[in-house]
Amino acid sequence: MDGNDIGKCPVMHGGPMNMTLSARSNKDWWPNALNLDVLHQHGARTNPMDPDFDYREAVKGLDYDGVKADLTALMTDSQPWWPADWGHYGGLMIRMAWHAAGTYRTSDGRGGGSTGDQRFAPLNSWPDNASLDKARRLLWPIKKKYGNALSWADLMLLAGNVAYESMGLKTFGFGFGRADTWAPGIDINWGEETEWLAPSENRYEDLDDPSTMAGSLAAVHMGLIYVNPEGVNGNPDPARTALHVRETFLRMAMNDEETAALTCGGHTVGKAHGNGDAGALSAEPEGGAIENQGFGWMNPNQTETADSLVTSGIEGAWTTEPTKFDMGYFKLLFGYEWQLTKSPAGAHQWEPIDIKEEDMPVDAGDGVTRRMPMMTDADMAMKVDPAYRAICEKFMADEEYFRDTFARAWFKLTHRDMGPKANYIGPEVPEEDLIWQDPVPAGSTSYDVEAVKAKIADSGLSHTDMINTAWDSARTFRGSDKRGGANGARIRLAPQRGWEGNEPERLEAVLAVLEPIAAETGASVADVIVLAGNVAVEAAAKAAGHDVTVPFTPGRGDATDAQTDAESFAPLEPVADGFRNWQKGDMDASTEEAMLDRAQLLGLTAQEMTVLLGGMRVLGTNYGGTEHGVFTDRKGQLTSDFFVNLTDMANSWHPVEGGTYELRDRATGAVKWTATRADLVFGSNSILRAYAEVYAQDDNAGKFARDFVAAWTKVMMNDRFDLAA
Repeated sequence: MDGNDIGKCPVMHGGPMNMTLSARSNKDWWPNALNLDVLHQHGARTNPMDPDFDYREAVKGLDYDGVKADLTALMTDSQPWWPADWGHYGGLMIRMAWHAAGTYRTSDGRGGGSTGDQRFAPLNSWPDNASLDKARRLLWPIKKKYGNALSWADLMLLAGNVAYESMGLKTFGFGFGRADTWAPGIDINWGEETEWLAPSENRYEDLDDPSTMAGSLAAVHMGLIYVNPEGVNGNPDPARTALHVRETFLRMAMNDEETAALTCGGHTVGKAHGNGDAGALSAEPEGGAIENQGFGWMNPNQTETADSLVTSGIEGAWTTEPTKFDMGYFKLLFGYEWQLTKSPAGAHQWEPIDIKEEDMPVDAGDGVTRRMPMMTDADMAMKVDPAYRAICEKFMADEEYFRDTFARAWFKLTHRDMGPKANYIGPEVPEEDLIWQDPVPAGSTSYDVEAVKAKIADSGLSHTDMINTAWDSARTFRGSDKRGGANGARIRLAPQRGWEGNEPERLEAVLAVLEPIAAETGASVADVIVLAGNVAVEAAAKAAGHDVTVPFTPGRGDATDAQTDAESFAPLEPVADGFRNWQKGDMDASTEEAMLDRAQLLGLTAQEMTVLLGGMRVLGTNYGGTEHGVFTDRKGQLTSDFFVNLTDMANSWHPVEGGTYELRDRATGAVKWTATRADLVFGSNSILRAYAEVYAQDDNAGKFARDFVAAWTKVMMNDRFDLAA
């Protein structure tokens, strides 16, 4: 048996190496168990940086001009191990940046380029990302030079910006501030398929209705960013492809005009590579031989000229001058009729009929021989689909409008997951406030906080109403794309004011009390909502014998309707909230999985999720006032009773009709309390039970109150990006 067989040996020899190679994980043994790893996926154990390292502070000292100068020089410094098309790496760098940012989806805010996740599997080995490993290696000398002051996440997207600028586009701007992660994100569902490019039917209820794509997904195949460039399921049909283009880009926050601008502007430069045998390529990076050192798709037929490269299998440039940002894409697409053909690698693509020789691009390697341009099925969709065609005609009639629209769409693509503009750093941050950045005006910090708290306490509102309103306002926050949260008080605006999960009738009554207090005291409504929650938590803690003060930082602002893209907030609407023991009808995910997802988006650890839920239950904050999980005779007091009674062996649990459970006294059989799965998982899951037992101990009542306040404050402060600006 050689070293490669050691993991296959059925005998456990006892050494740590053999244990690592052969042992099954808990997930293998119990696939339905709640996986809490998503709450700790980017913990300190994976981070090689010093504990006090702050990238957002480090990048403020970056030599911005120097980085851009080095990137500009790199664009035309062709390397023999990966020769540049026409001596210019612009197309490659743009594709890398695009594919880093293009994984973003509005459904859950996950994906995108703000973490540098393209360095890791599975993204580094997706078929759609073939050869982007080369782009990152070309960037390595620059990353090495600037070190900690320049993250991979910022560098990859900046490279795309500089590429466009070096080819003649005035970009809209750039914001630094994306901190790298050090392991692949495990919270993102890329799909359930077990093979790359599996048939699209796996993702749709009806392939002819792209809106039926499953759940949070936004790409048509496993391993693609957007759509199949050869057509739906690889079958060319531009009209049908247009429908899928529209849906995938919509799920990535782009409207028709932005979609057309990105498609046309993205293909104005660069080329696709399929001039050879795609079947000859070696495995992707994650499956490659160790001597390849993370390189994938090795081509045994590659030479030192660009015309030998094979990546997508599609071959050719879209325009006559692929290293210039110009109107050439429109000239060819709309100036010629096109016919279906195949590349040398066998991929479906379109070529112009009777093209003039001077309109043909020169060979990417020798720079002399004229080559046939091409279009993908998605490009042909811009010509065939009536809406896209009308937009393209508008672009053709006004080049400056096209350039500006594309520059803005590119900026949105590369910055959509950074959240509000307060997160942007550097000299090229645009002054203009864009509605998709969810702008919030600065709020006052000069009012008397204690006076506001006193007015809230005397307002007649119940503590439950105060806590629920503050929670509902803050729980919309998504750490994935830094949207939502209490800042802006958008809970008082459409659409949030009418969301079922916010109990609109109750919310209206609460706002009718809190808004006048804000107007009278000079505080923002956003601050007053959060302060009201704090007032109630402090009172509940005091009633339980704990003298605590909930930390508060004023300065939240109140957004207006004009600053709110109401439609874009629809994906933030909660369909379940385990913390308030509520879900909206049937869900694909279990109750506890939905709770876990919410906790992850809020940036909570498993311990913080545990203490928050236990506290919310005894405070009586359930949706609609239900009693499920309220394991206490002291409702409204911040006690650890939820955990004490959950773990008390004098009680037993029993399922009842309707999917709920009863806690019964073991001795008498009397029903004491009721519960849902979101309650009982804290006793059934071994990790969560360990946390529950900590808070059930006789000596930890004070710790429970302190930990609850800390976790509550974290949720209320998640979106205070203005404090770090």
